Amino acid sequence: MDYTTKFGSLSSYEKGRIDVIDDDAKHYAFSNIFEVAEHAKPWEKIAVGKNMQYVLEVIRAEGTSPWRTCAHDEFPLVMDGQLVLELVKLDVPLAPEGKNGSIAISGEPAGKRMGRITLRRGHQALLPANSAYRFHAETTSVILLQTILGDDTVQKWAEICLS
Repeated sequence: MDYTTKFGSLSSYEKGRIDVIDDDAKHYAFSNIFEVAEHAKPWEKIAVGKNMQYVLEVIRAEGTSPWRTCAHDEFPLVMDGQLVLELVKLDVPLAPEGKNGSIAISGEPAGKRMGRITLRRGHQALLPANSAYRFHAETTSVILLQTILGDDTVQKWAEICLS
């Protein structure tokens, strides 16, 4: 048999399905990140995968995000589109030590500018602990963020897994 690998995008995706391979289907959770992003609000952080305290969040990127910070490292992977990431090394950490997930920052962060990174589909970056970051997307883009479950993580498991 011939198989064709297709890389989806927000404008062109096929909803996934479960193909059980000689195993119990309850061991697998599938989510179509592009479908989740299509129905998400801009910058909403929707969990699509979870392993203990760690989560993968889908983020619909439109325009400029609010500034955020985190007490631990995070890793954004651009799945569709293009983004500019701005980073600031904070003068004083704003996320409480031990706080899981990122938190929003009001206004401009105080600290040294670390630079800007242009991320395209397939590019991944490091969001260092105790830095501030924000994204800018000229066109709607999709981010898959590896992080730790936090207060801003939206869990829609029933909607995602049962629809």
